[in-house]
Amino acid sequence: MARKRENTVSPRTLFGPYLRLFAVPGSASFSLAGWVGRLPAPMLGLGAVLLVEGETGSYGLAGAVSGALALTYAIAGPQWARAMDRRGQGPVLRIAMVALALSGVAFVAAVSAGAPRWSWFLLAALTGAAAPNIGSMVRARWSALLDRDGRQTAFAFEAVADEVVFVLGPPLVTLLATLLAPPVGFLTGIVFGVVGGLWLAAQRDTEPPLHPVDATAPRRRRSVVTPALLVVTVTYLAVGGLFGAIDVVVIGFAEEEGAQALAGLVLAVFAGGSLVAGLVYGLARLPSTLAARFVGTAVAFGLAGQLLWGVTSLPVLIGCGFLAGLTIAPVLVSGTSLVESRVAPGVLTESLAWTITGLTVGVTAGSAIAGAAVDAWGAEQAFAVPAVAAAVAGLLSLLGAPLLRSRVPDGPPVRGERVDTGAQG
Repeated sequence: MARKRENTVSPRTLFGPYLRLFAVPGSASFSLAGWVGRLPAPMLGLGAVLLVEGETGSYGLAGAVSGALALTYAIAGPQWARAMDRRGQGPVLRIAMVALALSGVAFVAAVSAGAPRWSWFLLAALTGAAAPNIGSMVRARWSALLDRDGRQTAFAFEAVADEVVFVLGPPLVTLLATLLAPPVGFLTGIVFGVVGGLWLAAQRDTEPPLHPVDATAPRRRRSVVTPALLVVTVTYLAVGGLFGAIDVVVIGFAEEEGAQALAGLVLAVFAGGSLVAGLVYGLARLPSTLAARFVGTAVAFGLAGQLLWGVTSLPVLIGCGFLAGLTIAPVLVSGTSLVESRVAPGVLTESLAWTITGLTVGVTAGSAIAGAAVDAWGAEQAFAVPAVAAAVAGLLSLLGAPLLRSRVPDGPPVRGERVDTGAQG
């Protein structure tokens, strides 16, 4: 009996690395605020698809409008992040939240009133441009407060928080749009974003230190663009392609099956698999380098995505979605950890934002291509789009692997490249 007790690991011991994160003063508050502020990530793109498709009946147009929102989000994100590195998160966030509220309401009004379709694209683009990447801000706060092992555990936790958002967001926006009215889902996402952003902006004590522009410092741009950032961002283009395509194809497939209201639940299953994998990955002890982990998880993501070729019904889609979702959090956490380990001082938020830019540009392309594929081939055949995107992600990581062994001559030192003990990210 004594031996049995000795071999028993309590939940407190098992999840100790996560519990220690929140012993840091202010960490629970800024992490929760960041979680609320991230709810628009799954809600606005999907909400735009539901809103536009409900008005026009065209998935192609809906995917294109949603893609315009994602594209400007991708372009503007690093610019917001650069401003925050220089001037602080609070002041910049307040400006962004006002712009997000105004542009989001204007977009819904234009679509609902049947305004010219060019105005839909314009206002969707403005909405995306007004939404800074909240996740990179939260990760920057963790990085400023924690040591190497703590940062990796925090990044794993934030990947899980991302997946909780994607578990709750899609079914919520789908139910609101289908049971109440299409505009309600999109507007709810706007409200969450503004509330979370302003809440995070109010927490000044945990903001990362400012790094004002030094006019005499040479080659600043080179300190941002590292081989690791390039490889991760390019790979994330394809990862985002799967994300964007899945939203559109699943909605179309659920409608073909006569159960559109279940589309959000199906998307939540993908995120549920990722959530489980993120929790496990954050606690695992992995002796390999961050670069090797990134390539390995990206290849696993590419292989798992091929399960989508076999989708023939909603139950099959749910099973394939959960299995494919198990590979999402690991590739996102490993990529973020790799970029953070090689970042230069003063550009952390911007560097992390560029990885999100890769994802969201991929979402733009994936949603537009998938929308056209659903209209042309039908939803079942259109699962080819996310499956191919996943395969491309794995291939790009393999092609970029040699660059991950290189160093920029005047670039930042590698921080924590090999981590043999402690919770991993």
